Amino acid sequence: MFYGNINNEFFDKQCNLMPKPLALCLKYLKENDMAKAEAGVFDLKLGNSDCILQVLDLQTNERHNLRPEIHRKYIDVQFLASGGPEEAAFWSDDCSLEVDENLLSTKRDILFYKNSDTIKEGRIYLTPGTYACYFPWDVHVPAIQVGKEEKPIRKIVIKVPLEDCYR
Repeated sequence: MFYGNINNEFFDKQCNLMPKPLALCLKYLKENDMAKAEAGVFDLKLGNSDCILQVLDLQTNERHNLRPEIHRKYIDVQFLASGGPEEAAFWSDDCSLEVDENLLSTKRDILFYKNSDTIKEGRIYLTPGTYACYFPWDVHVPAIQVGKEEKPIRKIVIKVPLEDCYR
C-alpha cells in the first residue's frame, strides 16, 4: 500500500517511480475534477489498461460497522474527491481472518472479512486530494468516520489490473 496527495509538490516524482498504469491512474485523478463527475461505475481505458472507474457518494461510518476488504485481480486506487475527512484502516493479509463474503470470482473482485478483535491495523487520514493504492495483499477498511459524526464523502475508486503493472 502507498498513499499520497495529488497536490503534493513531489507528485510527479512519485508517479515516475510507479508502474505506468498506476501513474496514469493518479494523473487522471489530478487532471479531472472528480467532485463533479457523474456517479456510477464506468469502464476506463488508461494507456493499455482496461480499468474500472467507480464514482461513489458515501457516508463515513464508525469502524465497527465496516468490513475489511481485499481484492486479488486489481489494485484498488481510492481517492477522496470531496467531503470528509475520513480514515482508512489497513494491514497485511495473512489469511487468518474468517471470510464474511467472497465475491472474488465476480467483476467486483472483492472479498470481505469478518471483523475481529485481534486485528492490528494501521490508519491513514484522508482529506480531499488524498489517494491510497491497495495491492492484493493489503486488507483495507475505507470510509471510517473521524470524530463523532458521519460525514458525506465523494469517493473515487479506480481498479487497475494487477497484471498490467508487472515490469
